[in-house]
Amino acid sequence: MKVSEILKVKGNILYTVTPETLLIEATNTMAEKDIGSLVVMEFGTLVGMLTFREVLKVIHANGGQVGNNTVRKHMDDHPITITPDTEVNEVRRIMLERHARYVPVMDAKTLLGVMSFYDVAKAVLDAQGFENKMLKAYIRDWPSNESSPDD
Repeated sequence: MKVSEILKVKGNILYTVTPETLLIEATNTMAEKDIGSLVVMEFGTLVGMLTFREVLKVIHANGGQVGNNTVRKHMDDHPITITPDTEVNEVRRIMLERHARYVPVMDAKTLLGVMSFYDVAKAVLDAQGFENKMLKAYIRDWPSNESSPDD
């Protein structure tokens, strides 16, 4: 299964901010939209990712406060990216190795979406469920061996 197949099911809603967005505004957006990441775009180009991990680090460092800084100061400015043709098993490997919960999907310089660890887990579970269903149907329709070939 490829990333493009998951994006078709998931939909294409993207939440983005600019590097100059105040961190408190970005955090409010994440809370209001119930999302764990924002793509940071500047002049139509992906320049970073802001996830709840970066926000929590800031809150911890500032004694429970987000502060008055911009997203630029706290974003991951070298996020891992994948393409629509990346296989799901490769995405799983990348996410686990790099400890990444959110990965932008890029087609050349065009942002197509964000793949989350949840999206990958759901796709794998759905695929396994479908395969299980097909195997059960196959077993149910197994031909009976009433006459042996030696008869």
